[in-house]
Amino acid sequence: MLREDNRAVVRAASAASKAADFLLSFLPPAIDAVAERAIITVGGSPIEPVDEDEDDTIKPLPDRLITELTAHRTLALRNALANDPTVAFQAVLHNFVLATFYRFASSSGCLEIAIRTPTFPAQALGLKESASAEAIDIRQDGWKARLPKDEGELWDALSAFDEKEQTALFAHCASSAVNALYEPANRYNEGRVSAQSVRQRLGQADVLARAVGLDMVAAGWKPTVDNYLGRVTKPRILEAVREAKGEQSAQLIDHLKKGDMAREAERLLDGTGWLPEPLRLVEVDILGQDADGEAEALPEFLAISEDEAAADAEEEQPHIIAAE
Repeated sequence: MLREDNRAVVRAASAASKAADFLLSFLPPAIDAVAERAIITVGGSPIEPVDEDEDDTIKPLPDRLITELTAHRTLALRNALANDPTVAFQAVLHNFVLATFYRFASSSGCLEIAIRTPTFPAQALGLKESASAEAIDIRQDGWKARLPKDEGELWDALSAFDEKEQTALFAHCASSAVNALYEPANRYNEGRVSAQSVRQRLGQADVLARAVGLDMVAAGWKPTVDNYLGRVTKPRILEAVREAKGEQSAQLIDHLKKGDMAREAERLLDGTGWLPEPLRLVEVDILGQDADGEAEALPEFLAISEDEAAADAEEEQPHIIAAE
């Protein structure tokens, strides 16, 4: 049993404890023993701090460090590839073959060169049955049979081809990216093209066509009622006959109705090698001048109107940014 003086000591201690708790309630909370880590940045980007572990465990390298190291490797690899044209050619070929023959191949390759096969907005009559289409399909099937099914084995397969085979395969893949289509630049094509971009595309197609000696007659195209004569006006039909056979032949059919005129024109034009303007191979020199030294006029279907010229000029105007 506590004596009276001991009870007094206990009561005093309890009162002191309550007073201390009351005073502590007005003080800020204690600071965590573990301080937050400072964020270190290099060039405005945060870098991962290095943990000073006491154990001997080897942890994975920080992502930022790996990115910086592979940047050095990328630059060195670019320089090395530039000095090895043979491997550079095969690398591009490998990329092209993946895009052309491997439908589900990963698009995230180390060589960022894209090859895209343009689609035809309107299927022209007889296009799939043309000699060109048949030749392309046969060549595609032939190469497909020679290539491995697994894309992971492609590099070694290409290495086994000789130079002639590699260049032939390269040309086949590159050809699938050709776009020599005319498209009207109007409000219905959703702003995908401008009149200027179409002219540039067709101008480059002309250069390419001259380089390979493109001959649409040899390619199997000839004017018929379905592919041309039945789809143009009577003056156009007469113009075609006049150019190919002379004025006298044109006069023989100028009195006929449109349908009869188109059929007779098909008969008259057969074997003449006549081509409509968009299919002709125009021979011009590098300066775009004719034999007399005069500037070559644009083909009729490429001639630009005043409205189109104004629209192109407006598109080309640089945007002026107001000073702040």
